[in-house]
Amino acid sequence: MLRLDVVIASTRPGRVGKAVADWFYPVASEHGAFDARLVDLAEMNLPLLDEPNHPRMQKYQHEHTRRWAETVDAADAFVFVVPEYNFGPTPALTNALNYLYLEWNYKAAGFVSYGGVSGGLRSVQATKPLLTTLKIMPLVEQVMVPMVNQHLKDGVFESNDHHRDSAQAMLDELERWAGALKPLRAS
Repeated sequence: MLRLDVVIASTRPGRVGKAVADWFYPVASEHGAFDARLVDLAEMNLPLLDEPNHPRMQKYQHEHTRRWAETVDAADAFVFVVPEYNFGPTPALTNALNYLYLEWNYKAAGFVSYGGVSGGLRSVQATKPLLTTLKIMPLVEQVMVPMVNQHLKDGVFESNDHHRDSAQAMLDELERWAGALKPLRAS
């Protein structure tokens, strides 16, 4: 079974990402191909990149980096639950991605994006070049939630058919890519 980390990319107080992730995580768990884990960047509490050595060297000086490296290394694939901050990714996600290098290589990633009218799409597009630099394969298939506040009832995200169908398509494709990339990590 493939390990899938569902990463909540927003860390700010009052965030919506936790509610969206709380909907998506069981969907990923029930898919059948994945041992899904919920990873909250707020709980990881990574300071602004503070390692003295380049991540490629893997000479981590801090416990928080070693813990993050173990989490990322254990995963076969990722789904980033992302909002849009000024048309781009959250600073917490950019920081978390930049902390490591080899642990990310040859893995696949999908997105559950949310926001206003754009549904977080600009954030996803701005994140993809960073992912490919880390040798992560970003998928075309994703879940996009425009006007996310219209889907929140008492703090709980209520999905519709489009969200559920998009999640299924993304998870199916993520299974294909994660499985295909796994042998590259063994060498």
